[in-house]
Amino acid sequence: MQGEREACTSTVNQILYIYGSDLVIVMLPVFPSTMLPTTSPQNGSLSARDAARHTAGAKRYKYLRRLLHFKAMDFEFAVWQMLYLFTSPQRVYRNFHYRKQTKDQWARDDPAFLVLLSIWLCVSTVGFGLVLDMGFVETLKLLLWVVFIDCIGVGLLISTLMWFITNKYLLKPPSKDYDVEWGYAFDVHLNAFYPLLVILHFLQLFFINHIVVINSDWFLGYFVGNSLWLTAIGYYLYITFLGYNALPQLQNTVVLLYPFALLVLLYILSLSLGWNFTKGLCWFYKYRVQ
Repeated sequence: MQGEREACTSTVNQILYIYGSDLVIVMLPVFPSTMLPTTSPQNGSLSARDAARHTAGAKRYKYLRRLLHFKAMDFEFAVWQMLYLFTSPQRVYRNFHYRKQTKDQWARDDPAFLVLLSIWLCVSTVGFGLVLDMGFVETLKLLLWVVFIDCIGVGLLISTLMWFITNKYLLKPPSKDYDVEWGYAFDVHLNAFYPLLVILHFLQLFFINHIVVINSDWFLGYFVGNSLWLTAIGYYLYITFLGYNALPQLQNTVVLLYPFALLVLLYILSLSLGWNFTKGLCWFYKYRVQ
């Protein structure tokens, strides 16, 4: 009997629980380890099927495919991220850690954040067109410029540059096989770009012609305007630093905070010389749609 019991438990698991006054034993089959999608115990590498799922092309295809399925996007979670990017951006990057542990990738697999960011960008750009008294055609031109050049074009350029710099100069020596994902570099840029967008493309609209006329040459105007620029770019630098500092394979990420010194120096210099960054932005927007 002892041998039969051992033979039985080698092929099934026994779950015991009490139902009423009776003791019930549920027998669950144990599948061979070769049937489970785990790594090989011999060399620790992924199977061919799992490796195909983790390629950059497969992740990109999955991400782009979800752009066409709005019902599959988690907009509530994307809004939560947008709120915490202002109040506690560390919590946002903590979620990236959870994604790495559960889905084995740092970059987002849900485009809901990108969709909401695009909506914010379009609405705020139309607001800029109204504030600057642009016509319908001029506003449409401005919208195309801002979306495809300022957001997508500059975003791809900055993400690629940061992806190259971090992989080239900030990787720890034993971590050469665990490089920074380009998709994650793009997500870091989007995270940092969102507060900048809200401050310069939304909050600033209320100060251009109404509360404090920052589109002018008097001190209070360019003091308020340049302070908004200081806050917005400061957010961008800090959130970018947090994004790459969250990666365990990187070192010396504190160098990403060094531009703060140049930013503060430029701010003080602009107030001393009377430079008005907002006035320059308004002139540039009008010039590019002529």
